[in-house]
Amino acid sequence: MYFKRVGLWRRIFALTIDWLMSLAIASAFIPRTPGWSQFAPLGIFFIEVWVLTSLQGASAGQRILRMKVVRFVDGGSASPTQALIRTLLLCLVVTAVTFDENGRGIHERVSGTVLTL
Repeated sequence: MYFKRVGLWRRIFALTIDWLMSLAIASAFIPRTPGWSQFAPLGIFFIEVWVLTSLQGASAGQRILRMKVVRFVDGGSASPTQALIRTLLLCLVVTAVTFDENGRGIHERVSGTVLTL
């Protein structure tokens, strides 16, 4: 199956939108204290990306830039489990910046998904 590739800069821009939203939510609702509060933006980012990808097929940043996460095999909607695996690996960053010949990161290969336009 053929998927229209999403370029690196578009991916980074969508990721930046999601991260800035997570930072804004964390700074508005979670007091800054030494310890675990420093991980609040990452936790919010994880929940936002996982839930929105599971329900809508795209995170907020991806939706703004008109991208969608689909199953690589048949182009159907990604399952919540696929979205969970993809999001967990995305949060590790290294898996998201390593691409194959199809333009898919490790997080997409392991989860069986692809980001398309």
